[in-house]
Amino acid sequence: MRHLPTFVFVHGAFANSFSFAPLQGELAVLGHRSVAVDLPGHGFEATFAAAYQAPQDLDALAAEPGSIKGVTLADNAARVIEVLERTKRNGPTILVAHSRGGITATAVANTRPELIDRIAYVSAWCPVDLDVSDYYAQPEMADVDAGAFAATLVGDPAELGLLRTNFRTADPAALAALKRALAADLTDDEFRAVLNTFQPDENLDVGTSADRAQATTWGRIPRSYVRLAADASIPLAAQDRMIREADALTPDNPFDVRTLEGSHLSWLVHPKPAAELLASLAGRCHPWPARGNVEGQ
Repeated sequence: MRHLPTFVFVHGAFANSFSFAPLQGELAVLGHRSVAVDLPGHGFEATFAAAYQAPQDLDALAAEPGSIKGVTLADNAARVIEVLERTKRNGPTILVAHSRGGITATAVANTRPELIDRIAYVSAWCPVDLDVSDYYAQPEMADVDAGAFAATLVGDPAELGLLRTNFRTADPAALAALKRALAADLTDDEFRAVLNTFQPDENLDVGTSADRAQATTWGRIPRSYVRLAADASIPLAAQDRMIREADALTPDNPFDVRTLEGSHLSWLVHPKPAAELLASLAGRCHPWPARGNVEGQ
């Protein structure tokens, strides 16, 4: 019996599994199983301090502890691996990462490639030649507004041990900067709705050179890169650079490159085209158990 693959989604910074609910609904209509992972300290594990509610107390919020403090990239990878180990029992898996989630997906693929039948990056970080922080100094990121999040940053990350952002700000300038960076093509109401699914805290660990894509493990997994054509957060030039670097690392296993129109977040708000694109990847997975099971790859 041929088993359809299960999509396993990994969210980006400040996001959570809730981000994927509309997309999962569209995939279900097309007959596909999916699961969205909450990384440690995300979703119902997140900290929403009383000071973050309305009326806000930003001074108190700047000092409030957060549950995500101390969470590492290794912790994130372990969470995804645990889900993949269970999901793999039911057939092939397609690991789909968005934005910062690509760092976690790459770390998972570096260590447990046998759990993944295809990996798909949707405008996601895929560090190959550089650490993620170093990409920000490259020409491809020159037009990114580095101050878009600065106006909403709360507290000292070094003291808090985490990044904290006030997505509930009513400052028009701060909201406009965030919208330009993340979702310029959404309506204001749609954009604010997205912000209300975000959580204020994110962990600090984005990995080291040891967490870049490794040819011997990550490099043997069939892979796709879904470019977001109007992304102002990870511009098209930066996406294309990571694709080129990955293809140079494993030229015999290049990216299958696709493109969706829209900003960094619009594919999640209007998910039908993305669902159809992802569904087309399902047919490219080998029938299970042709590639073996978890114990016998």
